[in-house]
Order: sequence, then C-alpha cells, then structure tokens
Amino acid sequence: MQFIIPEPMKLEHEALHAELVKATKEPGKLGEAAKAVAKVLHNHFVKEEEYAIPPLGLLRQLAQGNVSSEMRDVLAMTDKLKAELPIMLEEHRQIVSALEALIGVAKKKRKPKYVRFAEKLMLHAQTEEEVSYPTSILVGEFVKLKLQK
Repeated sequence: MQFIIPEPMKLEHEALHAELVKATKEPGKLGEAAKAVAKVLHNHFVKEEEYAIPPLGLLRQLAQGNVSSEMRDVLAMTDKLKAELPIMLEEHRQIVSALEALIGVAKKKRKPKYVRFAEKLMLHAQTEEEVSYPTSILVGEFVKLKLQK
C-alpha cells in the first residue's frame, strides 16, 4: 500500500524549502548562515518524507473506522520513526541552533523576512515534535491493535 503525505504538510515543506533556498542566495554572512541551516535540514526533511509523515495519510481512513490488512505496511515506517525518534529530536536541536544563528545575522542585516522565516521553521519543528511524530507513532500502534483482532 502506498502512503501519501497529507497535501497541507507537503506544501508546507515545499514552501519552507523555497524560502530557505532564497536565503541561501543572499550574499555574505546571511547566505552562509542559511546554508548552515540547509546543511542540517536537508537529510532531516528526507527522513521525514520517507517515514515520519506518510503514516499521517491514513488518519482520515482510520478515523472513519476503515482498517485493512494492507495498512500493515505502515508499521515499517512507524517502527522506524519510533526507533529513530531520539535522532530526529537531536536533529531538531541542531536545526534550531542553526536557525538561531540565522536570526542573529538577519537582525544585524535588517532582514526581518528571514527572522520570520526562521521563527516559522522553529515552530514547524515544535509542531512535529508535539503533534506530527507522536501522531504517526500512534497510527502504527492503532493499526497493530486493530489488525490483532
């Protein structure tokens, strides 16, 4: 079974990536700070799109009570997320640290749009930690329970 990232989440990732790309093209220290964010963020986004966010595509079906044996395939993703969660959270700390540096440079350069971008990305990371990752893990646990019956 194929698991599709919910469209709003996919679009949010794309928008954040596009803003970061613009920031990396800034000259001098601002561009360097943005490139430092991009360096720690890229592999993290890849992991999220590989196994952390796709399970959320099942939420509507599960909420409607629709559970099928095909959904068992999601367990590889949710089990991997559960096992990798400490690493994902550490990557968030590294990303936030790089974003804080970006904010400092953006303030000095009087570039408030990059301050807002960094703050938005920090909030995005917090939402993942408090909502998206736990929900993905719960999707796996729910599917396991339902398929045991």
